[in-house]
Amino acid sequence: MTDRRPLPKVRYLLLHAYGRGGTIRTVMNQANSLVAAGWDVELVSAVRRRDDIQFPLDERVRVSTVVDLRDDAQAPPAGLVARWRDRRRSRLMEEPAQHIPAGEFGYRYFNRYIEDRLIAYLRTLTDGILVTTRPALNFLAAEHATSGVVRIAQEHMNHGTHKRDVQKRIRETYPTFAAVAVLTERDREEYEELLPGTRVVRIPNAVHSLDQAPADPRSKIAVAAGRLFPQKGFDMLIPAWAKLVETYPDWQLRIYGSGEKKAQLRALIEEHHLYNHVFLMGHTDRLDDELAKASFYVLSSRFEGLPMVMIEAMSHALPVVSFDCPTGPADVLTHGVDGLLVPPEDPDALADAMARLMADEKLRADMGTAAVLTAASYGPDAVHPRWESLFTELSGAGGPSGPSSPGGPGELPHEQRRPGGAAKGQHA
Repeated sequence: MTDRRPLPKVRYLLLHAYGRGGTIRTVMNQANSLVAAGWDVELVSAVRRRDDIQFPLDERVRVSTVVDLRDDAQAPPAGLVARWRDRRRSRLMEEPAQHIPAGEFGYRYFNRYIEDRLIAYLRTLTDGILVTTRPALNFLAAEHATSGVVRIAQEHMNHGTHKRDVQKRIRETYPTFAAVAVLTERDREEYEELLPGTRVVRIPNAVHSLDQAPADPRSKIAVAAGRLFPQKGFDMLIPAWAKLVETYPDWQLRIYGSGEKKAQLRALIEEHHLYNHVFLMGHTDRLDDELAKASFYVLSSRFEGLPMVMIEAMSHALPVVSFDCPTGPADVLTHGVDGLLVPPEDPDALADAMARLMADEKLRADMGTAAVLTAASYGPDAVHPRWESLFTELSGAGGPSGPSSPGGPGELPHEQRRPGGAAKGQHA
């Protein structure tokens, strides 16, 4: 009998583990799965602004914070040294980060103090696996985590959406990682070309569950969801819906999410006289219930990594109408089978595709059935063993999972890499 080395500790470093973003949710899904399989897992939050975690998290997953920014987290300074430290902290909080390029999407959340504290934390790590989850954290880990740590960089956005200064730092720092994990096959090919000699693995995010209530194709509700930011393209979706109201006056578009563009989107709804047709529903903790009330899902994003809410919608038997944006939708959808792909940032084409589904209940039902089958390839049982296999191989540990599946550790078999993925340019 061969002795197995003990399983290493796995640490996920997130910018804000207490937030509501898609990356946070998918990382917590990974953590839940790993700890249930016997791994020692910790979530490390670079900053903390809320009291409570926003997504389901197994109580066995430890959570720690590097910089606590809650109002009641800092005790009043007492003594000369404490007052000096407080003044120094306040000064550094006002200084820009030095190691993170300004083009990083989360740059505004960093400053010199947070950066210095993260660097100090990374230098304390001497063992285990460290998974960093956005470019800024990847850059810091590449340069400051000790050599005793197995470092894995996660990329939740496709390379082309990064600003040039971020792309430059990716080329400079990512070769230091034991592996770079990306979400789509197109991303894997692009990063392999960009980083010759660097291990690049494609592991999609998993939906939290496949045991979902099926949607009703008779419903006259369409759903979209995401942060109310420019990336999600709701400013294109609302005018597209306006083209349909005269023909389909009894249909509703419900948009779930919160964010900085709420006022602008509200004004757009009023401009097009859609106040009885398009609804900004705000954030919900029961999105699964809301998806089950609809009969199709709309993705209007300008860019994505891998659109998880779209795949979760498909697990409810919802067909999808989507822009063929980079990347993700075409890696998941088969045009005309489980959804409709239209050219990116084309509201007229989006409106035409939505009208096609609104006019045909049987088409919605048939595409919804196919969507469930597609979503199955993104279930926890299909995806999470890939992480175990990758961690086991890179750490040299004897893991609880079985042999690696075809395609090598951390890879999906060829037939699962693009379940139903449509070729670029196959549009409605």
